[in-house]
Amino acid sequence: MKYLQHTIITLLLAVVSTIGAGAQDEVPMHFTCLPYLQNVTEDEATIIWATDRDAVSWVEVAPDDDTHFYATERPKHFSTTLGKKDIGTMHRITVKGLEPNTVYRYRVYSKEVTKNADMDTRYGRTIANDVYRGRPFRFRTMNPGEKALHFAVVNDIHEDAPRYSRLFQQVDSASLDFMVLNGDMVNNMNTIEQPFNGFLNTSSRLFATSIPFYMVRGNHETRGTQSQRYMDLYSTPTGKPYYALRRGDVCFVVLDAGEDKPDSDIEYNDLAAFDQYRTEEAEWLAETVKSDIFASAPLRIVLIHVPPGGRDWHGQIEVNDKFMPILNTAGVDLTISGHLHEHQFHPKGSAGFNFPLLINSNMDILDIKAGDGAIDVKIIDDSGRMKKELHFTPDR
Repeated sequence: MKYLQHTIITLLLAVVSTIGAGAQDEVPMHFTCLPYLQNVTEDEATIIWATDRDAVSWVEVAPDDDTHFYATERPKHFSTTLGKKDIGTMHRITVKGLEPNTVYRYRVYSKEVTKNADMDTRYGRTIANDVYRGRPFRFRTMNPGEKALHFAVVNDIHEDAPRYSRLFQQVDSASLDFMVLNGDMVNNMNTIEQPFNGFLNTSSRLFATSIPFYMVRGNHETRGTQSQRYMDLYSTPTGKPYYALRRGDVCFVVLDAGEDKPDSDIEYNDLAAFDQYRTEEAEWLAETVKSDIFASAPLRIVLIHVPPGGRDWHGQIEVNDKFMPILNTAGVDLTISGHLHEHQFHPKGSAGFNFPLLINSNMDILDIKAGDGAIDVKIIDDSGRMKKELHFTPDR
């Protein structure tokens, strides 16, 4: 009997010891991608982030007034599907019903889901950005009366976060309305963490918790085993990588040139179907340039990673043959590209373009102000040296 009691006590002590060690050694859930703003309009905003474990997530929003964030219960906004809260590691919350031209404070929460079985869902810890000792994040909804814009463009960063940071620091971020990331921000998407570590977390630390960015898909974003999850990371007006939007006096048309080699190239493992994709996109583009959002805009800017013009590579030939006939008759005031890793400028009327084409290098940032009938561009390197200034006015 004493032996049995001793055995039971020994086993209980072993279990307690194991539980204590497990609790001590446990690494809590954490954010793998910090929050960033997408698709901010006059009455809504989308906030995206990621965790290393499955979680239910939400956003709490408060007006930017004199009250403390903890003064009252703040409205909770969840992502739901067919009436149920979503569980996962990517968290994408759209906050609706906002007022135009208004500053809001917000906080993001993720509650770990440790088990999700039939009638048995269990939770772990909840994590959030600090609003007790720290400050809540803030953003401003679009101003329907805005005319002039200030934005900046970078491209071909290829996961070089320090260079990205240096380039961003050369512009006056206090007056920025948004950023444009014009493709090839990563080398590929073999893991979902590559965009996090390559540029998204850097974006959040620099600006993206309060200033949105618009993403243009480059050919390197089409590569890798996780490239089909591209739209999990971004929110656009169309739900696709190509879209149009109106900000101030400007209508922006964002195009996706896809891959740069033929669909049959060995690099794509017989999985590419970009020729058909670009045909469908061209049909969308033809309708978009007839729309009021485009036709009524005093200024029109096209963003596309792979520039038109060259006929050496299949992707550029496709852009020339499918997009150029539409753009050349649409009254475009400026097209901005990247891809070549060098600066080029082609004035309107050259090389078959009925618009000016600016190709930004991978070592410069474009600091752009647009409105009041003009587009002014400063090309600045990562040391702060201004390399060139360009001025455009509509000629149509």
